[in-house]
Amino acid sequence: MSQTLRIAMAQFDFPVGAVARNSERIIELIREARDEFGADVVLFPELAISGYLPEDLLLRPGFLRDCQQALARIAAAVQGIVAVVGWPQSAGSVVYNAASVLRDGAVDLTYHKRELPNYAVFDERRYFDVDPEGGSCVFAVNGVNLGLLVCEDLWFTEPLAGTVAAGAELVLVPNASPYERGKHAQRDALLAERTRESGVGIVYLNTVGGQDAVVFDGASVVADGDGTVHPAAVAFADEMLVVDYDVAARRFMPLRWIDDGDESMDALAWRAITRGLKDYCHKNGFDRVWLGLSGGIDSALVLALAVDALGADNVTAVRLPSRYTAGMSNDLAAEQCRALGVKLEAVSIEPVFEGLMAALGPMFEGHAADVTEENLQSRSRGMILMALANKFGGLLLTTGNKSEYAVGYATIYGDMCGGYAPLKDLYKTEVFGLCKWRNTVGGAPVIPPAVIARPPSAELRANQTDQDSLPAYDVLDGILYRHIDQEQSREEMVAAGYAAEVVDRVLRLVRTGEWKRHQAAPGPKVSRRAFGRERRYPISNGYRG
Repeated sequence: MSQTLRIAMAQFDFPVGAVARNSERIIELIREARDEFGADVVLFPELAISGYLPEDLLLRPGFLRDCQQALARIAAAVQGIVAVVGWPQSAGSVVYNAASVLRDGAVDLTYHKRELPNYAVFDERRYFDVDPEGGSCVFAVNGVNLGLLVCEDLWFTEPLAGTVAAGAELVLVPNASPYERGKHAQRDALLAERTRESGVGIVYLNTVGGQDAVVFDGASVVADGDGTVHPAAVAFADEMLVVDYDVAARRFMPLRWIDDGDESMDALAWRAITRGLKDYCHKNGFDRVWLGLSGGIDSALVLALAVDALGADNVTAVRLPSRYTAGMSNDLAAEQCRALGVKLEAVSIEPVFEGLMAALGPMFEGHAADVTEENLQSRSRGMILMALANKFGGLLLTTGNKSEYAVGYATIYGDMCGGYAPLKDLYKTEVFGLCKWRNTVGGAPVIPPAVIARPPSAELRANQTDQDSLPAYDVLDGILYRHIDQEQSREEMVAAGYAAEVVDRVLRLVRTGEWKRHQAAPGPKVSRRAFGRERRYPISNGYRG
């Protein structure tokens, strides 16, 4: 009879900085894996003790000591099972991204991550060192040799090849890999390639949960030694996953495995944003949110996302009508709130706006109305919404999208007011697409079809539409995607068929809007190149390429 090894994979959220809570949960999950599932090995995500990534907490000696002490407590609790736990290990003047093998109440051995990512959202070389004496890590469990790599190590050929050469029959890979569109296919292709190259099975465990502007999707996966990649586990959900590994056949057999029922781009993006919003609120002490509901598509989408993330009882929408607000806008806002069971308040901005105009009137005398008056209306709305959140508690959500943030079509201290921006990494065309997708699932539409059909407008002057100031969104987003996500040059975009004068105008708007983006609220990353820590451009910038 072929030998099998039972492996538990703890796909859970381990919040950044919550060292004591994380270590207690790890101990509980080790017992669960042993007692309920009879696992031989339980694997935890990268830096599970500290959470990923603790950033400058890693520069605090006290924090590193706490992580060291937590590992010792966890190790002392390990009996009758082997546990692999990620943590930041301080060794004199250096810090390693480490994963330790725990058994029989002690630390058996510790592996140091060899490939430190320093691109996109990753900044590991700021905090961690590569161990010059480090090498492959292989350890035996029930007579089976297991290898250990950490996240980025798998993306390079040598770490896996060296681990297999050292005798590994199966390789465990704990990860902290953020979600982005299309990443699942890229990951599966990598696993297929690595297993075919090495001939050994791979256990790929990913952490889950929102951490500020990134969202970890879980979606853990196992791949057989012949290159067969099994269906991913459910994304954005905390689960204990359990598989048996047939050592001779080099094949996994799911024992407790929940497949992801819908891995479409829109389904994953929706779940990424709702998980990011929910975790951002809960990890920062908010149990409810506020938003301004205009009757337009952006705020309608944010409302639907907020209800899915937090429940209708924890969401309050506010209409903020002005002299330019269309009756349809008020009606559509009310229609959506009735459909979702959300409380809707209404506060006119007219008294605030008129008061500001009266106060500024003597200085404005002799000057024609322009964007200043439009921005004052937006800032009146922002001031009212912030006051409501302050007075009654809760987090204010801002409703701007990536297209608007890219070209500065948003009012700083106005519609950019808020603590979290759910649509920050969605272009306007993606907003439309996500609204249409959400209305096809779960029964009745949650976004009134008329909201999707009407032309977008800021409603800050009579008969205004977005296209008065911007190119058509399909053109605008095409240019922005090439410039921001693909980092194409002006010449490449013009060669692709975009009018030179339109490209020049859009690029100028992107440059001049940088200062606003530096002050924008965080929002969940869903693309390859999100604003914030993933795209860090200088405000003062003379480059025009």
